[in-house]
Amino acid sequence: MTEKKKLKVNIFDKDYSLLVDNEDLAAELALYVNNIMNETKNEMPNQPTETVAIIAALNIAYDLFLEKNKFREFSIQATDKVKKIKLLLSESKIMSSPS
Repeated sequence: MTEKKKLKVNIFDKDYSLLVDNEDLAAELALYVNNIMNETKNEMPNQPTETVAIIAALNIAYDLFLEKNKFREFSIQATDKVKKIKLLLSESKIMSSPS
């Protein structure tokens, strides 16, 4: 079991202390969340912080769902191609086997 490391991040002008396994990944995620929060605030400057946070969370969830759907489609296409290749290989063996 890896030892967790302390990492201080700043998101939306507030510091958070985190215990993380991977400092680089956690810092990148914090930067991503901070950027989404700031973009959302810029698009909705008169909204309270809580509203900005909820809309930012929904935007992040939307991005996640898009990626999950892309992966699902890729996986389906890959599985179909593998099945076709296996079928072609089995047909090739049948045709090339001596009678």
